[in-house]
Amino acid sequence: MKKVLKPWVWAVCTAALVLASGCTSLKTPATADVAVSKAAVDNAARADGAEFAPVEMAAARSKLALANQAMAGKNYKQAMDLAAQAQADAKLAQSMANSAKAQAAADALQDDIRVLREELERNNH
Repeated sequence: MKKVLKPWVWAVCTAALVLASGCTSLKTPATADVAVSKAAVDNAARADGAEFAPVEMAAARSKLALANQAMAGKNYKQAMDLAAQAQADAKLAQSMANSAKAQAAADALQDDIRVLREELERNNH
């Protein structure tokens, strides 16, 4: 005797299959996002982000660590979200560090110009 499955059983099985395949397809983008975020954190660290933007660097590192934990737990959506946040924090830290260094260079240049002006005024009098 041939057993026929009811339509709702097919629907449930199909939905489960789609959900399962959807979860595994997130693994590759999540892995890539975490890798990009790690590179962003490394770049910010090389730009002296820890010195000039310690709060942002700490947040970036913390979120990257949480993203890695989410990856290990196969929670790929959360890993992607945390990786994006870590990347944003790292880019902010790098920008803040670059800005602070540029401001320091501009301040030093202004000091040099001031000293030169003072020298010129002394020599002209």
